[in-house]
Amino acid sequence: MCNLYSMTATVDELRRMFGPFDGDTANLPPFDEIYPGKAAPVLRRGEGGVLRLDAMTWGFPGPAAARGRPVTNVRNLDSPFWRSALGNVDRRCIVPVTRFCEWSAEPHPVTKRKIKHWFAMHEGQEPLFAFAGLWRPGATDGSDGPYMAFLTCAPNVTVGAVHPKAMPVMLRAADALGWLSHDRETACALAIPFPDADMRLLDI
Repeated sequence: MCNLYSMTATVDELRRMFGPFDGDTANLPPFDEIYPGKAAPVLRRGEGGVLRLDAMTWGFPGPAAARGRPVTNVRNLDSPFWRSALGNVDRRCIVPVTRFCEWSAEPHPVTKRKIKHWFAMHEGQEPLFAFAGLWRPGATDGSDGPYMAFLTCAPNVTVGAVHPKAMPVMLRAADALGWLSHDRETACALAIPFPDADMRLLDI
């Protein structure tokens, strides 16, 4: 389960990767550490299919069965909780990312704290990528939301060495734009482990 990532790309870098988009893009600060419950930049389809950049809170309001806890990761694509959003291209989004974190299974022997392991694109690759996400609007009076969460899948070898249960669904530009337009079956087929050769564990 990914519960920490960074997005430090500029608006110009987002446009080079994903193409033109609307929204409040005058000033986009670096987001060094994004945790659940925090607002983050998200790209979605706007009117006429044009991309729009919005700030969304990470974590869907949870169902009663989860005691209302926010749901940050989309694990089961057949779950009724996600079914309508997955089938509606207007409820899909892409979450720009420059690196993401998975925590060690065991704490550090001295500090007793779990260790952060950061993952990013391999050197020589474009550093910016996206998570395949879903979003939903908030209250009609604007008092909360909108919200987003992103898909996870089985881990590749690189991530699995740290977190063997799952990894986020990572998308390059072409697949990210396809995620926003494909039919449900084709879109969900993108939920596969990212190639190990194209990413790395950061030495930090």
